[in-house]
Amino acid sequence: MKALEDFEAGGDHAKLAAQLEPSRPILRLSESVRRIIYTTNAIKALNSKLRRAVRTRGHFPSDDAAMKLLYLVLNHAAEEWKRPPREWFEAKTQFAVVFGDRFVSQ
Repeated sequence: MKALEDFEAGGDHAKLAAQLEPSRPILRLSESVRRIIYTTNAIKALNSKLRRAVRTRGHFPSDDAAMKLLYLVLNHAAEEWKRPPREWFEAKTQFAVVFGDRFVSQ
């Protein structure tokens, strides 16, 4: 936050500083809460898992081998979707404090 305030005070990048203004409430949250916010995009998370699995294997002897690997990764990901993230309780608590009546916990 201090670095952001110093940047805004510099004046050279006023337009950029104005664009960063909407993200300030997120910067007030703890690092673990920001991590849960950034990682809840399901499509990006799934693509990341698929890319990581393919990249660690390097090459495949056939197309069927690649398809089997992707199938296994997708099955494992489907199991994880049934469980909520561990940090979600902490995130909900901080949202209730920061955003007050705008956040309704379920």
